[in-house]
Amino acid sequence: MKWTTYPYDFKGLDKILARVQDKKGRLDMLRPLPEPVLRNLRDSLSLEWTYHSNSIEGNTLSLIETKLVVEDGMTIQGKSLREHFEALNHQEAVEWVEGLVSTNEPLRKGDVRTLQSIVLQKIDKSFAGVYRTGNVRISGANFVPPDALLIEEFMDELISWFNDAGTLPPVVKAAIFHHRFVWIHPFFDGNGRTVRLLMNLFLMRQGYPPAIILKQDRRKYYEALNRANKGNYGKLLLLVLQAAERTLDIYLGTVTSHAYADYKPIVDIVKEADIPYSQEYVSLLARQGKIAALKEGRDWLTTKAAVEAYRLGRERKR
Repeated sequence: MKWTTYPYDFKGLDKILARVQDKKGRLDMLRPLPEPVLRNLRDSLSLEWTYHSNSIEGNTLSLIETKLVVEDGMTIQGKSLREHFEALNHQEAVEWVEGLVSTNEPLRKGDVRTLQSIVLQKIDKSFAGVYRTGNVRISGANFVPPDALLIEEFMDELISWFNDAGTLPPVVKAAIFHHRFVWIHPFFDGNGRTVRLLMNLFLMRQGYPPAIILKQDRRKYYEALNRANKGNYGKLLLLVLQAAERTLDIYLGTVTSHAYADYKPIVDIVKEADIPYSQEYVSLLARQGKIAALKEGRDWLTTKAAVEAYRLGRERKR
């Protein structure tokens, strides 16, 4: 498979892509952010990042338990030693990524291996930082990763593409890289955590906050990756765009003290706002990225202004 000829179809996502880019521009205009505010945001989101990324892979620590393990060094009764190490390792990997952001250098093979070795340290050192030497099958996936003998070639090609493909919007490029890495499956273990860290290393170097794929979207995430295996990147890009928009809204809301505060559960927006749409329809618009919305837990949140803007846009087209 040659990545340079692989098809990409992002039709229908232009609105959410433009919205994310606009919010990124607004955040850039507010820089430099106050250091205490920036530190608080980084600490809060890095903990979320560790919790959600580990949970996607099956770790059962709650967000509070993750905080106790990472920040207070506590041992959680009933949780395995591996789960504790996964939390500690991932938090250290996040800190390593944050240290690389300011360097703004091309991605290197050594960076990929080092990051994966941090993810697996204290768990399985024999697989840490080493490309897999055997073939694997992934439960629930609609593809078989390439032969182990081809990994070096595919990873060289992927990294070369990543460092040279400068015309794609950063979030689009990050989503494509994410899938290609998962398809290659270069390591025996830690691929998911590693690629989500690498994706955010790139986005943070471009000035974005980390895009955190939520635990609640685990099923949609794997379905999106399976679709990408067939050349349809739309669902994966939508998921990454929604993750990026969520953290952009958190940043903007914290700094400007109004944007994030305007978001409310859709059921409340429908009750309060004089709009001709049902809760189910507004929820569908949120899931499809057609209105500004973000996800907290299992609930979608939006603003009255976002729904009103959609309504006015529909009326103008009539």
